[in-house]
Amino acid sequence: MPIDNLRSSLRKARANLSAPLRDQAAGQCAQLARTLPALQHARCIAAYMPHRGEMSCEPIIEWALGRGADVLLPVVVGRHMRFAPYDPGQALTPNRWGILEPEWRPGSWVSARRPNVVLLPLVAFDSGGNRLGQGGGYYDRAFAFRNTAKNWRRPMLVGLGYDFQQVGQLDAKPTDVPVDAVITERQIHEFRR
Repeated sequence: MPIDNLRSSLRKARANLSAPLRDQAAGQCAQLARTLPALQHARCIAAYMPHRGEMSCEPIIEWALGRGADVLLPVVVGRHMRFAPYDPGQALTPNRWGILEPEWRPGSWVSARRPNVVLLPLVAFDSGGNRLGQGGGYYDRAFAFRNTAKNWRRPMLVGLGYDFQQVGQLDAKPTDVPVDAVITERQIHEFRR
């Protein structure tokens, strides 16, 4: 299936999930996430605010904040994605796509290398850790250093999605940055590199 058709089909399936089903899946995903050693020990986690039926990581954010971890959220600036600190109750503003992000100040950016773990949304993933996103390449550009660094230690990239988003093999481009794991409502998929 052509990539645009696959993306469209899976977006529709995701958007058609009822709110109670999405909430239940997010709770199950968070329970599994809490068993991942990298998340248990993370002092800084980058996350995202769900949009159009994406798997919510809000229960993971609450858990991380409750154990004293710092949480960052992405902010889109032009063709680039930056990260800004997030505090509970902080006002979030919709960006040009309607995705909630923190108010940003250029001096408050945090390096994409700082988080121990980054939670990423996805449209699809395969058994090799390839991730299909929305198509803008923001995460791939932000973490491009992972494709060129020989001895990177962090961040660990963890995609969050629904079981039905696992597909056969995705054709990865050289600029695509694979994930280290994907957590769904049913299981943790870890990919060895």
